[in-house]
Amino acid sequence: MDRIYNGMPARELGSEGWHKPWSGGNGGNCIEAMKLADGRVAVRQSADPDGPALIYTHGEIAAFIQGAKAGQADFLLM
Repeated sequence: MDRIYNGMPARELGSEGWHKPWSGGNGGNCIEAMKLADGRVAVRQSADPDGPALIYTHGEIAAFIQGAKAGQADFLLM
């Protein structure tokens, strides 16, 4: 793999190592995440595994998870 970048085809990251930490029970459409060797996290839509991967730093993922736990993303559910 030459370069990992935001929006790259998720298939270029391989098929191993993807996890479904967030599943909404909506017929299999959920988010999959993969921790990359450099500590960044790739996220893709499970219904489109060949679609784009969003690449986040460790700090970005930590801020999102901590904020979600604190209720800062609750507005997305209303």
